[in-house]
Amino acid sequence: MIHLRNLRLRRGPDPLLENASASILRGEKIGVVGRNGSGKSSLLALLRGELTAEIGEFDCPSNLVFAHVAQELPHSERPVVEHVIDGDTALRAAEVNLQEAVTADDGLAQARWLGEFERLGGYTARSRAAALLDGLGFDPAAIDRPIAEFSGGLRMRANLARALMCPSDVLLLDEPTNHLDLDAVLWLERWLQAYAGTLLLVSHDRDFLDAVIDKVLHVSQGTLQSYSGNFSSFEAQRAARHAQQQAANEKLRREIEHVRGFIERFRAKASKARQAQSRIKWLERLPTLIDQRTEKNFDWQFATPRKLPVPLVTLDAVSAGYGARVIVSGVSLSIAPGARLGILGRNGAGKSTVIKSIAGQIAPIAGQVTAATDLEVGFFAQLEVDQLDARSSAFAELTHRGGLAVCDWSEQQKRDHLGRFGFQGERAFEPIVNFSGGERARLSLAILVARRPNLLLLDEPTNHLDLEMRDALLLALQDFTGAVVLVSHDRGLLGSVCDEFVVVKDGKVEPFSGDLDDYADWLTQQSRGPVDKSAAEERRSRRREEAEARNQLAPLRAELKKIEKDLEQLGTNRDLLEAKMADPVLCQSVEAAKVWPLEHATLQKRIDELEERWLVLGTELESRGA
Repeated sequence: MIHLRNLRLRRGPDPLLENASASILRGEKIGVVGRNGSGKSSLLALLRGELTAEIGEFDCPSNLVFAHVAQELPHSERPVVEHVIDGDTALRAAEVNLQEAVTADDGLAQARWLGEFERLGGYTARSRAAALLDGLGFDPAAIDRPIAEFSGGLRMRANLARALMCPSDVLLLDEPTNHLDLDAVLWLERWLQAYAGTLLLVSHDRDFLDAVIDKVLHVSQGTLQSYSGNFSSFEAQRAARHAQQQAANEKLRREIEHVRGFIERFRAKASKARQAQSRIKWLERLPTLIDQRTEKNFDWQFATPRKLPVPLVTLDAVSAGYGARVIVSGVSLSIAPGARLGILGRNGAGKSTVIKSIAGQIAPIAGQVTAATDLEVGFFAQLEVDQLDARSSAFAELTHRGGLAVCDWSEQQKRDHLGRFGFQGERAFEPIVNFSGGERARLSLAILVARRPNLLLLDEPTNHLDLEMRDALLLALQDFTGAVVLVSHDRGLLGSVCDEFVVVKDGKVEPFSGDLDDYADWLTQQSRGPVDKSAAEERRSRRREEAEARNQLAPLRAELKKIEKDLEQLGTNRDLLEAKMADPVLCQSVEAAKVWPLEHATLQKRIDELEERWLVLGTELESRGA
């Protein structure tokens, strides 16, 4: 249906896509994946007609109806339900024509446009729009309120509902879950599964992609590569393809080295000169090694907190809200080191209010919040990202906001820390105004990590983070020895990190006796009744056992990482020493004769000991499924 051939797509001085080709067939549900800045959003802009390819062919039938989510926030007195119905432009056109026919008292035209109005579902339009708004978290009683009265997040949801309202052939969605809570994500997932048109979905949410798509279009290093199946299948196929290419490259390298060795040995021999020349020509005709550049992974972890008081913070019968308005009441929680608490609930129920109360950002209206003397809170939310100074640099913001821990760091330590989060070299000194949303989120996370918190409060931390950084965050949280309180629509993160959940509903915060699958079932029950108690308790027990096992494995993982760093340094020292020992000039010294061999033997012994310990730890972790 849609074909891209040998495209070059540019935004700025450098091409985002170069010689890119892909085919998009009718009815396919395609996940467009790749790192932030790789060109995913620009590809969707090309399909929408907002960008033009510099070279190449873009074939698309002219009669296709495209729908996408507008990025401009609507700000008018128009009721939100009418804003959503506006997404069906054909229906709105029929309404206009019908009204004109009525004004002109043209009976035939009225009959024709009434038939068209009915065919387009005009009599059910309001109920369909209301159902979309309800699924995306709007209060049914508020859908006739002016859209300007809603928050920015809810207005973005209204734009999403408007796009879904459009009877489209192709639906283009760019990170649609960023402004949704878990309840709305689950609803949207079911809606997209039933969507009959062609879907192109940009997302970094593995579970969401796996549930919706049947094909992956991977954008990487200026190319497009198609994979059949869902996201999990794509990851397996990509890993297999990478391994095959590594094997082919290794075989080619061996052939090249063999021929080069022959040429060097016989180039000067007259009897072999012709053969050497033929092999030189053969070498020139060999295919080049396929570039195996891999996108650099993020490698960081939370430092061990300075102190871990018990409990870190306690809420006793707390009522919280804003001004005189109470959002939640009677909240009692005690958070100790090692706690992994997930907060569930619909948008507007009060999840952020609870987490801000724990952080001490809002004072309780009633009840008491008791924080330990040595409490060090690490709060990560969109607000923290927005507070970055756009005129400043990553280096300056780390210095300014990193707290006491960063005061004693050298410039190199700061640069090394930022480099682990993707800000290498001079990138650390570029103005933040040039950073993408994902880069700003990474910088905020880097600053939080530098503060060495013992309590992490994470409110939708994966918004704007790509898959690699999400994976790095997940691994770092699993090894974190402090406590974690998490609000997220990312089921992979919630399910892998949290051992227990609470639900915020009707102004109350209650324990939830179940896992995320139970929560999804609970949401679909009209009665909102409880899940099966025995099965839920069994899952809770299993999560407690997994948490205990993870806590036991944390020291082993930490030791393994330290050994790997020590081995890298020792190997470097050994290589430098061997280089000196191989130098004929340096070897004439007394030190070279007496000291260096002993030093080399000591280094090698220590390397052997650490490698043996590394194998033992690796085997132990593998046997425990870590």
